[in-house]
Amino acid sequence: MRVDRLAPFLLKPLARACKEFDLLAEGDRIGVAVSGGKDSRSLLDLLLRYQARVPFSYQLIAIHVVGTAAGFPDLRPQLEPWFEDLGVDHRFVPLALPPEEPLPLDCFRCSWNRRRTLFTAAVEHGCNKLALGHHADDAAATTLMNILFNGHLETMPPRLPFFEDAVTLIRPLIYVPQKKLADYAKASRFAETEGCPLGLTSQRAQAAAILRQFGSRQKQIRANLWRLARQTMGF
Repeated sequence: MRVDRLAPFLLKPLARACKEFDLLAEGDRIGVAVSGGKDSRSLLDLLLRYQARVPFSYQLIAIHVVGTAAGFPDLRPQLEPWFEDLGVDHRFVPLALPPEEPLPLDCFRCSWNRRRTLFTAAVEHGCNKLALGHHADDAAATTLMNILFNGHLETMPPRLPFFEDAVTLIRPLIYVPQKKLADYAKASRFAETEGCPLGLTSQRAQAAAILRQFGSRQKQIRANLWRLARQTMGF
C-alpha cells in the first residue's frame, strides 16, 4: 500500500523529535488529541506504527472533544468505527464550558476551553502525557504570528510540563512538514472534515498564508524561524 511506503518518511522526523526532546518513555500512557482532521488522525496512526518499532512500551488513548456547542461538527459517527478498526482505546468527551461562557466562542476562548477539556480528560483517564498534532508549519506560523501580532519571539515547544509534571504536553510531529502529512492523509483515505468555523480568519491562519507566499523558500524560512525561537526559548 502507498501509505506503508510513505510512513517511514514521516516516522523518521517523528523519531527525531521523540529522541531529541525525550517525548516518549517506558510505561507512558499517552492521550492523543484527535480532532478528526488529517493532522491529528495521522498523529495517532503514526504513534501506533512507532509503537511497534521502539524497544519500550507505551499505551495510547484517543481523546476527541465533542464541541458542537462551539460550532464544530459532530464527528463521532466517523471517528468511532475508525478507532475500533485501529484497536485503540478511545474516549469522546464533551467540551467543558463554564456556565457563564457566552457563545459563540472567539478563537482564544475556544482554544482555551478545548485545551482545558483535553487536559481534564487526560488526567481522568490516567494519562501522564497529552500528544497534539501540531507540525512544522504550525510552529513556523505560530512564531511569525507572535512576531507580527504580539511583538515577541515564541513558538510551540515540543514538550511542556503542566500541573507540577502531572501531565506533559508533547508534539511528536514538530519536525514533519504539512505537505507530507497531507500526502499521508490522502494515502490513508482519511475523510475530509470541517475544521474550526473561524480557522480561515485566525491570526495563525493569516501568518500561514504569508508563509505560503514564499513557495519553495518556505522550508528555509521555517528552519530559520524554528532556530531563532529555540535560541530565545532555550530548548
